[in-house]
Amino acid sequence: MKGKVMFVVGGLTGYVLGTRAGRERYEQIKTQWVKLWNAKPVRAQRGKVEDFAKARISEVPAALWSGVSAVAKVVSQQGSTPGQKLDTSTGSVHRKAESKTEDTVQDVSETVKDARTASGTSTSSASKPAVRKPAAPKTTAPKPKSGE
Repeated sequence: MKGKVMFVVGGLTGYVLGTRAGRERYEQIKTQWVKLWNAKPVRAQRGKVEDFAKARISEVPAALWSGVSAVAKVVSQQGSTPGQKLDTSTGSVHRKAESKTEDTVQDVSETVKDARTASGTSTSSASKPAVRKPAAPKTTAPKPKSGE
Protein backbone atom coordinates (compact mmCIF):
# COMPACT_ATOMS: atom_id res chain seq x y z
CA MET A 1 0.00 0.00 0.00
CA LYS A 2 2.79 2.39 0.90
CA GLY A 3 4.41 1.74 -2.48
CA LYS A 4 1.18 2.57 -4.31
CA VAL A 5 0.75 5.80 -2.38
CA MET A 6 4.35 6.81 -3.03
CA PHE A 7 3.91 6.01 -6.74
CA VAL A 8 0.83 8.23 -6.99
CA VAL A 9 2.52 11.04 -5.05
CA GLY A 10 5.60 10.75 -7.27
CA GLY A 11 3.47 10.77 -10.40
CA LEU A 12 1.55 13.83 -9.28
CA THR A 13 4.75 15.59 -8.27
CA GLY A 14 6.32 14.83 -11.63
CA TYR A 15 3.23 16.03 -13.44
CA VAL A 16 3.06 19.28 -11.48
CA LEU A 17 6.77 19.98 -11.88
CA GLY A 18 6.95 18.88 -15.50
CA THR A 19 3.70 20.23 -16.85
CA ARG A 20 3.95 22.37 -19.96
CA ALA A 21 0.75 24.21 -19.17
CA GLY A 22 2.74 26.50 -16.92
CA ARG A 23 1.80 28.51 -13.91
CA GLU A 24 -1.95 28.56 -14.62
CA ARG A 25 -2.26 24.77 -14.51
CA TYR A 26 -0.05 24.65 -11.44
CA GLU A 27 -2.38 27.09 -9.66
CA GLN A 28 -5.42 25.00 -10.66
CA ILE A 29 -3.86 21.84 -9.28
CA LYS A 30 -2.73 23.62 -6.13
CA THR A 31 -6.22 25.06 -5.56
CA GLN A 32 -7.83 21.64 -5.96
CA TRP A 33 -5.29 20.08 -3.62
CA VAL A 34 -5.93 22.72 -0.95
CA LYS A 35 -9.70 22.17 -1.28
CA LEU A 36 -9.23 18.41 -0.91
CA TRP A 37 -6.79 18.76 2.00
CA ASN A 38 -9.19 21.04 3.87
CA ALA A 39 -12.35 19.05 3.13
CA LYS A 40 -14.21 17.99 6.27
CA PRO A 41 -13.79 14.18 5.80
CA VAL A 42 -10.07 14.56 5.07
CA ARG A 43 -9.59 16.78 8.13
CA ALA A 44 -11.36 14.18 10.28
CA GLN A 45 -9.11 11.39 8.99
CA ARG A 46 -6.02 13.56 9.42
CA GLY A 47 -7.01 14.12 13.03
CA LYS A 48 -7.41 10.39 13.62
CA VAL A 49 -4.00 9.67 12.09
CA GLU A 50 -2.35 12.42 14.16
CA ASP A 51 -3.94 11.12 17.37
CA PHE A 52 -2.86 7.57 16.57
CA ALA A 53 0.71 8.68 15.82
CA LYS A 54 0.88 10.77 18.99
CA ALA A 55 -0.33 7.80 21.03
CA ARG A 56 2.32 5.50 19.52
CA ILE A 57 5.29 7.89 19.37
CA SER A 58 6.16 7.19 23.00
CA GLU A 59 6.85 3.54 22.09
CA VAL A 60 9.56 4.39 19.55
CA PRO A 61 12.44 5.14 21.97
CA ALA A 62 11.75 1.96 23.95
CA ALA A 63 11.73 -0.15 20.79
CA LEU A 64 14.95 1.46 19.57
CA TRP A 65 16.62 1.02 22.94
CA SER A 66 15.65 -2.65 23.19
CA GLY A 67 17.01 -3.27 19.70
CA VAL A 68 20.27 -1.46 20.33
CA SER A 69 20.81 -3.14 23.70
CA ALA A 70 20.09 -6.59 22.24
CA VAL A 71 22.60 -6.04 19.44
CA ALA A 72 25.21 -4.67 21.85
CA LYS A 73 24.76 -7.64 24.18
CA VAL A 74 25.15 -10.13 21.37
CA VAL A 75 28.15 -8.37 19.85
CA SER A 76 29.94 -8.42 23.22
CA GLN A 77 29.58 -12.22 23.54
CA GLN A 78 32.75 -14.26 23.17
CA GLY A 79 33.12 -17.52 21.25
CA SER A 80 30.35 -17.00 18.71
CA THR A 81 30.71 -16.49 15.01
CA PRO A 82 29.41 -13.24 13.54
CA GLY A 83 26.56 -15.11 11.88
CA GLN A 84 25.46 -16.70 15.15
CA LYS A 85 25.59 -13.32 16.86
CA LEU A 86 23.46 -11.78 14.14
CA ASP A 87 20.91 -14.62 14.25
CA THR A 88 20.60 -14.31 18.02
CA SER A 89 20.17 -10.53 18.01
CA THR A 90 17.71 -10.34 15.14
CA GLY A 91 15.64 -13.22 16.50
CA SER A 92 14.90 -11.57 19.85
CA VAL A 93 14.33 -8.14 18.32
CA HIS A 94 12.08 -9.67 15.66
CA ARG A 95 9.93 -11.45 18.26
CA LYS A 96 9.50 -8.24 20.27
CA ALA A 97 8.66 -6.21 17.17
CA GLU A 98 6.21 -8.88 15.99
CA SER A 99 4.43 -8.76 19.35
CA LYS A 100 4.18 -4.95 19.22
CA THR A 101 2.92 -5.13 15.63
CA GLU A 102 0.19 -7.59 16.56
CA ASP A 103 -0.91 -5.32 19.41
CA THR A 104 -1.00 -2.32 17.08
CA VAL A 105 -2.98 -4.21 14.43
CA GLN A 106 -5.52 -5.22 17.06
CA ASP A 107 -5.81 -1.62 18.27
CA VAL A 108 -6.31 -0.34 14.71
CA SER A 109 -8.90 -3.01 13.88
CA GLU A 110 -10.82 -2.15 17.06
CA THR A 111 -10.69 1.54 16.16
CA VAL A 112 -11.97 0.83 12.64
CA LYS A 113 -14.71 -1.39 14.01
CA ASP A 114 -15.75 1.33 16.47
CA ALA A 115 -15.74 3.94 13.69
CA ARG A 116 -17.88 1.73 11.47
CA THR A 117 -20.30 1.10 14.30
CA ALA A 118 -20.53 4.83 15.01
CA SER A 119 -21.13 5.65 11.35
CA GLY A 120 -23.67 2.87 10.91
CA THR A 121 -21.59 0.94 8.37
CA SER A 122 -22.16 -2.77 8.63
CA THR A 123 -19.30 -5.24 8.56
CA SER A 124 -21.49 -8.31 8.18
CA SER A 125 -21.16 -10.63 5.24
CA ALA A 126 -24.71 -9.72 4.14
CA SER A 127 -23.51 -6.31 2.95
CA LYS A 128 -20.66 -7.72 0.93
CA PRO A 129 -21.24 -8.45 -2.76
CA ALA A 130 -21.67 -12.09 -3.66
CA VAL A 131 -18.63 -13.82 -5.05
CA ARG A 132 -19.23 -15.09 -8.55
CA LYS A 133 -17.83 -18.46 -9.49
CA PRO A 134 -16.25 -18.80 -12.92
CA ALA A 135 -18.44 -20.50 -15.49
CA ALA A 136 -17.66 -24.11 -16.31
CA PRO A 137 -15.87 -24.55 -19.64
CA LYS A 138 -18.20 -25.49 -22.49
CA THR A 139 -17.68 -28.89 -23.99
CA THR A 140 -18.49 -29.50 -27.63
CA ALA A 141 -19.21 -32.79 -29.30
CA PRO A 142 -16.79 -33.82 -32.03
CA LYS A 143 -17.92 -32.83 -35.51
CA PRO A 144 -18.81 -35.70 -37.83
CA LYS A 145 -16.47 -36.15 -40.74
CA SER A 146 -17.92 -35.07 -44.04
CA GLY A 147 -18.73 -37.88 -46.48
CA GLU A 148 -19.67 -40.51 -43.93
